[in-house]
Amino acid sequence: MPDRWDPEPRWPALVAVAAVGGLYAALPDYLVVGPRWLFIGVVVALLVPTVVSHVKDLHLLNRVFGFTVNGVITLGLIASVVLLIEELPAHRESPVELLRSAGALWVTNIIVFALWYWRLDAGGPHGRDTRYGHQDGAFLFPQMTMTPEAKTVAGEFGWSPNFVDYLFLSFNTSTAFSPTDAPVLARWAKALMMLQSLISLTVLALLAARAVNIL
Repeated sequence: MPDRWDPEPRWPALVAVAAVGGLYAALPDYLVVGPRWLFIGVVVALLVPTVVSHVKDLHLLNRVFGFTVNGVITLGLIASVVLLIEELPAHRESPVELLRSAGALWVTNIIVFALWYWRLDAGGPHGRDTRYGHQDGAFLFPQMTMTPEAKTVAGEFGWSPNFVDYLFLSFNTSTAFSPTDAPVLARWAKALMMLQSLISLTVLALLAARAVNIL
């Protein structure tokens, strides 16, 4: 048995951050804090040292930059949701614009919290890379409950979660407002999932309320 699992690919997380920037750029002006280019410029400026520090195996520095990127996009998401709440009574947005804005914020919510789960669980991607398989973490994935024999038969003996697994977990949280296939074990994860569900419910509730007013 190898003593180290194959390194987890980082490009899905990089694509996810780029998608957040694109979704932010698609928001109307009244949901954007400051100049539109400022948010995207800050994210890109932070991504460069994040990628460089990973390539050069500067894991602590990579972790710091990774948390900083997550923090910036989280603040951008929360600020846009607050602005949406403040602007909704003014009825200045068209139904199509409202639907597009709410959809962009809802998808952004999924991506942002998937990045947090991916970055924090079991020591983050680097921490998971140092271990063969995944036996302990903040989430009880189905593969973790399988016996060694069942894992071998299913070809999952050295299974370890990657960004797609956390994206799936985040999607379930934003749609069902609760975990589905992976129970939550850690308190920090429970707190993040509550915040994510609250943001998702707020966006959907505002959208439903405005739709009723339009009808």
